Amino acid sequence: MNKVYANANEALEGVISDGMMIAAGGFGLCGIPELLLEAIKNSGAQNLTFASNNAGVDDFGIGILLQTKQVKKMISSYVGENAEFMRQYLSGELELEFNPQGTLAERMRAGGAGIPGFYTKTGVGTVIAEGKEHKDFNGETYILEEGIFADLAIVKAWKADDTGNLVFRKTARNFNVPAATCGKICIAEVEEIVPRGSLDPDSIHLPGIYVHRLIQGEHEKRIEQRTTRKKEEA
Repeated sequence: MNKVYANANEALEGVISDGMMIAAGGFGLCGIPELLLEAIKNSGAQNLTFASNNAGVDDFGIGILLQTKQVKKMISSYVGENAEFMRQYLSGELELEFNPQGTLAERMRAGGAGIPGFYTKTGVGTVIAEGKEHKDFNGETYILEEGIFADLAIVKAWKADDTGNLVFRKTARNFNVPAATCGKICIAEVEEIVPRGSLDPDSIHLPGIYVHRLIQGEHEKRIEQRTTRKKEEA
């Protein structure tokens, strides 16, 4: 089975459609599948639901899909630095399901493991718990959270071989692994595809069995919050 495609647009052919739920890796601007997000924009798919920690910034990441009004709902942890995300949410144009970060990661991981739901103490007694099943264990109250089962997962990795084994670069791993596992179809974009057998098996973060399609591309290294200090006088 050939998993390697020439570009992001080709990798999405026959996969992307209106109304899908998409799990996307990344945290802020770190490790986001920017090429696949641009290809989703180009596809014109509408009424999409994204499960992602946040939506990038206004002109990068999922933010480009908010600008074109292709996103119906976000399942996220925070609004972040995206002014359009905030504007659409406050104006009622965008549905938002807030999740604590650990809960969101576990919902993705649970979906990837075939687990329909789990109980957690996080959110008990807050608006997060409203409408959710409560249950006591050993005198402590927990709420039921459902696993995320996405139609499509899109992730960004550092290296891959042609079978789809993935290696992530330091903190760019973030939500990419759980996001990849919870999609019925997973497409990964990477900086480099190396020969089969050249990756150390102990260094592989995500086995290729989870990855259905793969592209290699050039990526922009953005910094979300650039902080500098004045040069000291000699």
